[in-house]
Amino acid sequence: MAYLAGKLVLSVEAGAPNNGKGEETRARVKHARIRGRYYPYISAQAVRRWTRDGMVELGSVPSPVSRVGKPQNTAQKGNTDANPVRYPDDDLFGYMKAGAKKNGEATTLRDSPFMLGTLMSVEPASLTEDFGVMSRGVSEPVLHGHEFYTADLAAPFLLDLPRIGTFTLPDAQGAGRPNYLNQEQALQVAEAAQAGAFTTVFRDQPAVRLPVEERRRRAALLLEALAHLSGGAKQALHYGDRVPDLLVLVPFKGGINPLAHCVDGQEGTGLRVRGEVLRKELRAWEGEWEPPVRIGWRPGFRDLLREDFEKECAREIEEGTVVIDHPRTILRVLAAELRDGRLDHWFDDPAR
Repeated sequence: MAYLAGKLVLSVEAGAPNNGKGEETRARVKHARIRGRYYPYISAQAVRRWTRDGMVELGSVPSPVSRVGKPQNTAQKGNTDANPVRYPDDDLFGYMKAGAKKNGEATTLRDSPFMLGTLMSVEPASLTEDFGVMSRGVSEPVLHGHEFYTADLAAPFLLDLPRIGTFTLPDAQGAGRPNYLNQEQALQVAEAAQAGAFTTVFRDQPAVRLPVEERRRRAALLLEALAHLSGGAKQALHYGDRVPDLLVLVPFKGGINPLAHCVDGQEGTGLRVRGEVLRKELRAWEGEWEPPVRIGWRPGFRDLLREDFEKECAREIEEGTVVIDHPRTILRVLAAELRDGRLDHWFDDPAR
């Protein structure tokens, strides 16, 4: 296998976990307007930030961030150290560090092995505006407002496991794909060598690859951070748990996510977890995925929906093709299997 394809569902109850651009004294949540209806969403950037913070809580050292550009200047940039050899978050989440043209500095970039879609509400939702007054110790009360909503939000994600800890180099013509270490980063190449990295060819590009022990550790760290996901805006007023309520994972040979229509929503009925669609997708992609399909489903979340799904997939559950447990358990057990080396074949592209 090469990819871990998944679908993630968060349930927001009277919350505002990701705000958009405010209007003076009014804070607005992010939402899309589709066919005249409001669909609140949480940006992938926000969830990736929560995941990074979770990795730090687990002991990972984050890549330092520097700001470039004066506040009044529109050309502002926020750069990490752009060192994927040293920092797991630079490796897993990617970066672009643009050099100054006047100084002739190179631009270096790495696209993310961890790809995440927008967590979009599965059906239209009403946005409620909460009106507030700050009157403590002031003669003229200050009026303010903010939006919140209740909705189930879902997003696909994909983890390119072979690319974790693997960094391509420019070829003889100086060309390279966007996960490279360029010649100006010779120190990083040397640092990788000191860490036990070796040279190889990766997807037809010369590359440097960290030892599999470190690649295992980084993949496991990401899953463990998702297992205790937390964060979001307005926690003082709209505290909410951000641990995934539903999670579906399937190891896949190619960069395909077959779960798009297995977990979706429909206006009027809300979230759907469709066992018959899952079976048809797995049958269509037979030979391209590896059992079991791991499903994390929090107790108490959409119990009737879960009963229907378990009836629909009773045979697959009995055979072990589909495994259901708590999302935290699913993620931590899978992380342990990665750390122990039981899934090392996932870290190489499959032979075709």
